[in-house]
Amino acid sequence: MDPKRREEAIGLAGAARRRAALARERAERADATAERHELLAAQPGQEFHAAIAVTHRRSAACHRSSARLQEAFALRTMEWAGGSGARPRFMASVAEAYGTSSAALTLVDSGRNQLAVAVSDERSDTAMDLEFVLGEGPARDAVSDRCLILESAPVIEARWPTYGPAITARGITSVAAVPLDTETSCIGALTVFCPRPGLTAPEHLTEIAGALTCIVLLGPEPDPELYGGTDHRDTMQQAVGVLSARTGHRVGDALALIKARAFTDGVPTEVIARRILRADPELTWE
Repeated sequence: MDPKRREEAIGLAGAARRRAALARERAERADATAERHELLAAQPGQEFHAAIAVTHRRSAACHRSSARLQEAFALRTMEWAGGSGARPRFMASVAEAYGTSSAALTLVDSGRNQLAVAVSDERSDTAMDLEFVLGEGPARDAVSDRCLILESAPVIEARWPTYGPAITARGITSVAAVPLDTETSCIGALTVFCPRPGLTAPEHLTEIAGALTCIVLLGPEPDPELYGGTDHRDTMQQAVGVLSARTGHRVGDALALIKARAFTDGVPTEVIARRILRADPELTWE
């Protein structure tokens, strides 16, 4: 057993279990508050307490879901400590919780531009990179419309004329996305992908999205990095700056050039970005 791997795994699992315990404590407090309001709602003229109770029950469910995700990640991490392969990704636990193999979290800025992404596997990574390149897809729609997106082939191709055929060609036949909503804004979206048609249980997906919002932003120990699994596209940002300086194009135009080249070559944008940073002589922009 690799001592460094074991030490890292113990640290990650410990943090996840601590966050799970905190989430369960918050769930218990929310349930207790809900129960008090339910008792008050039973009294004449106090019916408005019922709506307050519902809000606290939803909060409790969100925190319990958060705890389950943390515990699942802790278990995966300790299994990795004694085995082989790549370090577990938190989003793999999210995908497993929904019953699929591929899931992605997208964080956006106030202009709904993709700031960062965390993925469960190569399939979800490819799908989110295509959405970044093409400017269309389920996560973008979930954020802009602030509603559930649930589609299967062939509707996928009709709804997203460029993105749809690109992902179905890669074996994805069903997608679902829900916004990560707070009281005042939408911070991103949770998207799941499946090679089988007919994703279901949107209520479960919404619950998981609420748990992710708690984990990323609103929990007692917020973790937007998701244990180091969040990609802030630092390489891309550097490459855009370098290409802009080399070619004299504006930053927005330099980014568009990189996206177009990645799509034309059929490779992730990260590949083009790395080639720019190492000054690949075969990469031209004429």
